[in-house]
Amino acid sequence: MSGSSPAARLQRLFEGQRLTPTQRRIAHSMVRRAADAPFLSSVELAELAGVSQPSVTRFAVALGFDGYPALRKHLREVTPEGAADGGGVEESFNEYQQAVRAEIENLRQLAELLADPAPVERAGRLLAGSRPLLVLGLRAASSQARGFGYFAAKVHPDVRVLDEGGSMLHDRVDAAARAGASALMCFALPRHPREVVDALAYARERGLAVVTVADSAFAPVAAHSDLLIPAAVGTGLAFDTACAPMLLGRVLLEAMCDGLPEAQARLEEFDARAAARGLFVE
Repeated sequence: MSGSSPAARLQRLFEGQRLTPTQRRIAHSMVRRAADAPFLSSVELAELAGVSQPSVTRFAVALGFDGYPALRKHLREVTPEGAADGGGVEESFNEYQQAVRAEIENLRQLAELLADPAPVERAGRLLAGSRPLLVLGLRAASSQARGFGYFAAKVHPDVRVLDEGGSMLHDRVDAAARAGASALMCFALPRHPREVVDALAYARERGLAVVTVADSAFAPVAAHSDLLIPAAVGTGLAFDTACAPMLLGRVLLEAMCDGLPEAQARLEEFDARAAARGLFVE
């Protein structure tokens, strides 16, 4: 990560801290509103995060500051001059345009994160080496899991998508572990189902390495992931938007392909069969 953006600086400030779920919520809200964070009062931040004002004070103390004013002073000192200029510009856009612009910002933050390719490359090796490969995503994340599984199956010999919860979920993890699985790919988006957290904990008990795409490094699944790569969701509409998590999934597919020597041959074979069947309308 280049560390040049307000979000990147905040992320670095929070990394390695032992935060409570409420404090992670505050941290996540600050990252989402990184450019504004140095100028928010404790009351405004509490309202933004949906917590109490004393919780914001305790959060600042947990980070090593005397209180919230000291944290805000620190953020202002490390914020480049003019970073908050242009206030009111967003007001000239309607709510739909603002939602799109927020997603563009999420993608920009993801691009910064990918400046260091090492985590993605490590994830690609873990996924490529697992036979079978489990892909987990429930509720809001089920479409991400299905999309990843659809494309992964074109190059990976054995992909098993877990997109429904229930009592069979642990059974399917058991079956994959017995068959030789060594890794599980998880998509975890808000609101986070308890079943996902439980399934990841169980998968790790069975010896599987867990690679997770989540909306935040402070998501509840973080404690049960061997490698978590964050990609923010948009929250400006009635239902969250997930352009950045989807793109990150495609990036991980690319990295996985790099770890599968037979990937290109499999793709060419599929294209040849599809052409012979007239599968697609050109």
